[in-house]
Amino acid sequence: MNILDTAKMIIHEGPICDYCMGRQFAKLTTGLSNAQRGISLKLALAMDAHRAYKEEGDESLLRELAPCCSYARKVLGIDGKDERCWVCLGLFSELEKWADLAVHALEGFEYSTFLVGTKVSGLLSENEEILWSECNISHAELLKTEMNREVGKLIAARTNKIVDFEQPEIVVMLDIANETLSLQIKSLYIKGRYKKLIRGIPQTRWPCRSCKGKGCEKCSFSGKQYPESVDELIKKDVITATAADDTAFHGAGREDIDALMLGNGRPFVVEAINPRIRSIDLEQLQKAINTHASGKVEVHDLQIVSKEMVEKLKSAHADKVYNLKVTFSVPVSKEELISALESLSGVEIQQRTPQRVSHRRADLIRKRHVHSIELLGLDSAYALLRVSCEGGLYVKELISGDEGRTVPSLTDILGKQVKVTELDVVSVDI
Repeated sequence: MNILDTAKMIIHEGPICDYCMGRQFAKLTTGLSNAQRGISLKLALAMDAHRAYKEEGDESLLRELAPCCSYARKVLGIDGKDERCWVCLGLFSELEKWADLAVHALEGFEYSTFLVGTKVSGLLSENEEILWSECNISHAELLKTEMNREVGKLIAARTNKIVDFEQPEIVVMLDIANETLSLQIKSLYIKGRYKKLIRGIPQTRWPCRSCKGKGCEKCSFSGKQYPESVDELIKKDVITATAADDTAFHGAGREDIDALMLGNGRPFVVEAINPRIRSIDLEQLQKAINTHASGKVEVHDLQIVSKEMVEKLKSAHADKVYNLKVTFSVPVSKEELISALESLSGVEIQQRTPQRVSHRRADLIRKRHVHSIELLGLDSAYALLRVSCEGGLYVKELISGDEGRTVPSLTDILGKQVKVTELDVVSVDI
């Protein structure tokens, strides 16, 4: 069946707009819009119908064309406008309306690239499928694809922004059935390193154990187990700088609440959710965070990164260096301690999930390496140690043994109970 015969079948189904007519043949030519294809096909049909009318007195095709072709109406002497398209239900006559809604919704957002997406109603999908089935259509383009393109062209012309099919900063979603639209804003990702300068604050917000975050007397109705966190001390200024709705914190591992994070700091990415501002002064942001979190948290090396950096941080297997202050159940000589430390250096440690985290971690046996462990200082009350190890090693349990769940351990080798009283992370090697 040739193209004009197929077009005649389409016209026979009912009034159809230029967009929907042309879209049925979208994959057969390039360089034309679907509306241009539709106009051309209708004109070709009208010319053929006019010939049949003049030569044979047959006006049947002209009558079928009349509801959606001004030329056919003119030949027949019929006044009026095109009837509503039965396929799109007049949707493509409302492109300007949708573009207006989108441009208005985008006001107040800083962005360079965007993309339009469309959620069509069940009725529109059904109409399209009926047409394809009845007329054996095999070269069509989806209605929503054309809608995305045509509204996108109007938005681009009005805003001077660029359509990006790969990584748009904003996606405009058109909901045809409900006649509404929504915006999907690409998060802004800021990478840096943080130091935690005081003990007693977690990396991220902890819901209160008693009320599970709902708020109760024990947490002073804050819903939090601890008043502050590294995350919260950073997020306030990020939200201010980006005009974001919220943030999400992604760290390269985490230190214990009672540990300091020193040295060059721990890598992190803070995700600004639904940011209205994207071009931010990172130097000014760093200064603001360090001023407001002074004495508690310090950040440096801030930079804008892609979303992929979050997964990279989460999956990175970083080596760590710790400084420990340990105490002994009974006195230990320097020689005895050095000998025990040497026997731990360079060995593989088998650790069953520690008791202190067993409520939130899978009960597994993990194998990790101690690269080195050395004595920094010793007096009658405590010793200072430095441990260099593979990421994922529970260092407190390396010292205490965790009642035999970590093997070998310093407690096991000495035959005397050893306990970590202070822990500082001094290097996270990523």
